Amino acid sequence: MIPRYSREKMASIWSPESKFRIWFEIEAHACDAQAELGVIPKEAAKAVWERGAFEVDRIDAIEAEVKHDVIAFLTNLAEHVGPEARFVHQGMTSSDVLDTCLAVQLTRAADILVEDVDALLAALERRAFEHKNTVKVGRSHGIHAEPTTFGVTLASHHVEFQRCRERLVIARKEIATCAISGAVGTFANIDPFVEEHVAKALGLVAEPVSTQVIPRDRHAMFFAVLGVVASSVERLATEIRHLQRTEVREAEEFFSEKQKGSSAMPHKRNPVLTENLTGLARLVRMTVVPAMENVALWHERDISHSSVERMIGPDATVTLDFALARLTGVIDKLIVYPETMQANLDKLGGLIHSQRVMLALTQAGVSREDAYRLVQRNAMPVWLEGKDFRTLLGADSEVTAALSAEQLDGLFDLGYHTKHVDTIFRRVFGRTE
Repeated sequence: MIPRYSREKMASIWSPESKFRIWFEIEAHACDAQAELGVIPKEAAKAVWERGAFEVDRIDAIEAEVKHDVIAFLTNLAEHVGPEARFVHQGMTSSDVLDTCLAVQLTRAADILVEDVDALLAALERRAFEHKNTVKVGRSHGIHAEPTTFGVTLASHHVEFQRCRERLVIARKEIATCAISGAVGTFANIDPFVEEHVAKALGLVAEPVSTQVIPRDRHAMFFAVLGVVASSVERLATEIRHLQRTEVREAEEFFSEKQKGSSAMPHKRNPVLTENLTGLARLVRMTVVPAMENVALWHERDISHSSVERMIGPDATVTLDFALARLTGVIDKLIVYPETMQANLDKLGGLIHSQRVMLALTQAGVSREDAYRLVQRNAMPVWLEGKDFRTLLGADSEVTAALSAEQLDGLFDLGYHTKHVDTIFRRVFGRTE
């Protein structure tokens, strides 16, 4: 997590101040519950809220001596609360604080990521409708296939990010659990009511069985979802990178007036933002395997997961937040060249209509094998010699024996390939205008 790829709102979730503030709230809410149960005096719980404070530098200094972060925090907290601090952390273990805090941080991060996806969806929807009828060639294996529209291309990414949003909501629910169950999770020294109280106060739910830690399959699922979202970011970024290639140039990232593309070549307009997004997606996905390996902890707990989560929690969420915001900006300002799309569509002399010709021949009584042979026989000279597909078909006696000139002309209508665009848009956006 570095400032270059960080946005303040997400980064602040992982700041030491934010972390210790959540720790304090967990302990203070637990004291309220303990006071309600009569385990500690109500005045003690009140004192924690009124006098409770901490200093990050002081906690760090104490931890340097005691080698335990939660004890360091509690020691610093006690310096402010006074004698009533002896009632803090009653019956609790460190994981109760650490795991519940992490749950709060990840749920807050998920909320921001959902907002990010919403902004991206809005940008994609706007641009999809703008180019709903902008015809372009569709490509398979990077080779011209059949016509589509740029709006349909953007719609495919929109519906993918709709799924990403749904997954993030599910992942948020999965991770939003609280553990205040004490050593090995038996509640031997703390009443389950405390866990329920703290969970409600922090917007979480009580973990059914926490051993001494919240089960890490929840975290694995959360980070796996972040990895999938990152992959969807990369798919859209890769599409734009390909479209910006000089030989294609159907769309490109916005290039500001004073922007420089290369230190050596003044003419360059490089897809630097989408290339950057490809790299950031790799970093987010990099956190998935360690999160899955964290699932298999020893017995009721060990801390092999701890060092991993201290890094991947901030890194994955901050990086994905930045990537989604950057991608939204790219889509908002994307420069599209409809004329180039049409020119590229026409490059292969009509070959994009080959399937329709083949199907028409089969409808006219020609076997599929013979129809394929006839169409391919006329397609290859277009590839190799730059000839016109329609002209070659009209000069092939086997083709004209089955299809008239008027029928052949009708097979080269672009509108045939876009007739169901409204159907696609209705499925994706629920509307066509």
